[in-house]
Amino acid sequence: MAPMDIWMKDKKPSLTGIMVIWTLIASALASPGLAQDFGHKGGPDIANIDEIISFLRRDAYDLELLLSFGTSKQGSAGHIALAIRDQVPGDDMVYSANFYADRTPEHEHGTYNRNLICMVPKSEYLFKTTSSLGPEAAFGLDMGEIYKRSVIGIRISGVPQGVKEGLTAFFHRLNEDFHAGKSNTGYHDGPIVYGYMELNCAKTVALAFKHGAGFAEVPLKGTGLLSKVNVVSATKANLPAETAMEILKSCARRGYRFDVVLYKKWEGSTYINPREEGSTMYRDLPNRFPSVLSLDYMEDQGHYEDYDNLYAIYLLYNLGRYGVSLDDATRRLRIEAAKEPDSYELAKQKAHKSAMEDKKHVLRRVVFRAWGIKLGGQVDNWRRLEQMGQTQP
Repeated sequence: MAPMDIWMKDKKPSLTGIMVIWTLIASALASPGLAQDFGHKGGPDIANIDEIISFLRRDAYDLELLLSFGTSKQGSAGHIALAIRDQVPGDDMVYSANFYADRTPEHEHGTYNRNLICMVPKSEYLFKTTSSLGPEAAFGLDMGEIYKRSVIGIRISGVPQGVKEGLTAFFHRLNEDFHAGKSNTGYHDGPIVYGYMELNCAKTVALAFKHGAGFAEVPLKGTGLLSKVNVVSATKANLPAETAMEILKSCARRGYRFDVVLYKKWEGSTYINPREEGSTMYRDLPNRFPSVLSLDYMEDQGHYEDYDNLYAIYLLYNLGRYGVSLDDATRRLRIEAAKEPDSYELAKQKAHKSAMEDKKHVLRRVVFRAWGIKLGGQVDNWRRLEQMGQTQP
């Protein structure tokens, strides 16, 4: 008997009918992708993801550092992951540290914590609305990053196969050591679990280059006695933007080449992540360039005065090739007009000059802050990155 027949039997609702109907309603609400809005978890996917991925893969890059913007009003370090080409048919494999793999009681149930390093296709990491890891995936792995924040893709070309194999092997080693419950390995002091200030996203990527690919000169924080003192632990944490800049320097010494793709945040998502506090729609979350630890942590979105932040912004712009955005009207991804990236050496020179011209008197700000006075007059200097793919001024 059909559910509606049960409901209409004797022209009045039966208890059995009511239970069947409510079961169907609950099932419909729980089904991923059913009646979900565009830009929501489980909602319809962007129609031309494969087309855009295929276009970007015409360029012969080997690795891509994926540097995600921060979503906090202040102190936003963002996130970093690494994509390795051709480890998925027609796509790249993203290796991303899992915030919930910390073995704390509150994360034992209801979150994806089976691996310390999660592995998903790049098309999924950036653009999809469901996760191949399952419904418990979270922290940037539940749905595409562009619905929540912008991502800077630093593509690296000319990388030997052995380097890619070493990086891959180290990420798998991290998972093996995590599963085995190891501590105090040769590459990390302490347990092999996620730690926001210890074994975080930036440190896992830096470790992969240092110990997996043999980049001995890549610096690591949090390895000395000083880092174990709580009051300075934050200053000793590895940060995504700083890690990316160090990896770029090491790759440049080896003659590798670079270009940058800016995957821009879509500002239309009304999705609210139930796991996160604040009940803020994704469209309303801050979209902050991932800052180094500096006085910029205390500034509003878009206001940067620290030299290292300004230098990174200009360097990445000078290396930029494409901007990728989601068109509001068509709900399709589009490649914005390409610009030719500078060489790394030229990009560095131009970035240094621009950063010095923009840099404000940090010491003066420190003195005024001590008196409780906040200096104004900041400019939205990170917007330079928004020009990625447009004609260079």
